[in-house]
Amino acid sequence: MNTSTEIVQLHGVSRFFGGVTALDKVDFSCRAGSIHGILGENGAGKSTLIKILSGVLEPSEGQIAFDGRAVSYRSTAEATEDGIVCIFQELSLVPDLSVAENIFINNPPRRFGMIDTRKQRQMAKDILARIKCEDVDPDATIRELSLSRRQMIEIAKALIKNPRVLILDEATSALTSNDVQTVYELMADLRAKGVACIFISHRMQEVDVLCDRLSVFRNGQHIKTFDKGALREAEIVQLMIGREIKAQFPPKRCKALGETTLSVSDLRWEDSLNGVDIEVRAGEIVGLGGLDGQGHKELLLGLFGAFRGVAGAATLKGHPFKPASPARSKQQGLALVPEDRKTEGLMLEMSIGDNLLLPNYAGVSTAGVIDSAKAGAAIKKAIALLQIKVGSADDPVETLSGGNQQKVVIAKWLMLNPDVILLNDPTRGIDVGTKQEIYLLMRDLVAAGKSVLFYSTDYAELIGCCDRVCVMYDGRIVSELEGDALTEEAIVAASLNIHKDAVA
Repeated sequence: MNTSTEIVQLHGVSRFFGGVTALDKVDFSCRAGSIHGILGENGAGKSTLIKILSGVLEPSEGQIAFDGRAVSYRSTAEATEDGIVCIFQELSLVPDLSVAENIFINNPPRRFGMIDTRKQRQMAKDILARIKCEDVDPDATIRELSLSRRQMIEIAKALIKNPRVLILDEATSALTSNDVQTVYELMADLRAKGVACIFISHRMQEVDVLCDRLSVFRNGQHIKTFDKGALREAEIVQLMIGREIKAQFPPKRCKALGETTLSVSDLRWEDSLNGVDIEVRAGEIVGLGGLDGQGHKELLLGLFGAFRGVAGAATLKGHPFKPASPARSKQQGLALVPEDRKTEGLMLEMSIGDNLLLPNYAGVSTAGVIDSAKAGAAIKKAIALLQIKVGSADDPVETLSGGNQQKVVIAKWLMLNPDVILLNDPTRGIDVGTKQEIYLLMRDLVAAGKSVLFYSTDYAELIGCCDRVCVMYDGRIVSELEGDALTEEAIVAASLNIHKDAVA
């Protein structure tokens, strides 16, 4: 296998959106039989690049060559026909169709001109086995699956198209650790078969494990391409953001904590929460750690009133608290930044301004009528608070980069001045610069006397950001770590419900 063959080449490719230059005279190529990492902050041009390669967008200028011949894709179907397949960060699954129907939605097996449902189901079982998702029923609807399993179905959809170039846009950001390992193995297998993989990730450890070559983009420009290991991580980050980052996490401020803001005792819900006891005080960030599926997300959603039938005792600011509904929890001073900003946190086709106002229309209304002056001032304040990069607040929120979309989700809740902020993996799929801004914001919030309950799948993030970390296993807190005891080894041991002495 000759891994030096450039299967895809871009020459002087630009893409303009009105007066905005999303890609600026980009030269780029990737090799057959290699994994090529694309790095850059949100808004650097990565998404525009892969949309051009996969036929979603046409370049405003420049040329594209595939396998040595000039091409011009006007649709994803044309790109797919050549073998260029993209797994986008935004899932394309139809929630009320079955797993099998989603996997073969574009090209189902047929018999006598009709869809062969028996063969489709068997083919779905085969591809599910390939991606180690034998536990998924091909007849189950997508709506029934967890976010991690939905992402794996998206990967299955791509693999059945037998790609020659597979593009993965943050395809591992929503996955469990086991599923991430499966994706690593799949990509290694594809590389060995001569497939070119283009891999976009904000997780530097993933890039270091997987990629053979790396390209850095910034402000729509291709900055540099180099072999893995040629540059140190600090040098790569500096290329990405155009400045030096001195510290990834802000210092934990030494300050006396306030009163207990939120207290939960023996919280239970179905099979997911099995007696959770936790306290969060004013002025601290409490992390939730552990393996995926141990009840972290259900705890946050349960506290916010998203579930019926939650049992147990809770107090909020010293008063009895029953999370009966999101509206009630919001009124009592809780805010939730959900796991999936695209489907749970934003109305993508609505404007940036309307999204920011969604939880707070009452605060900008008089006698039930929106006061345009109040609304405009609130929107302007929210955009300034989180330094959201917008052209106009009237633009659809879907036009923003992923990092700026996440800022909108956070800003709309901060407009309500909540006492307790529940964060469900808020930095998933965003760039290193925006992550730092969120870390600083969290510290600013607790410095102002707020409380933060923070779930993250990134152990380094938990250690760097949190004052305490409560590790969950089987729907309950099994360990509380702080100070010198807050280490990755201790989190992993507690995540597996192993006593510390067992791993010493």
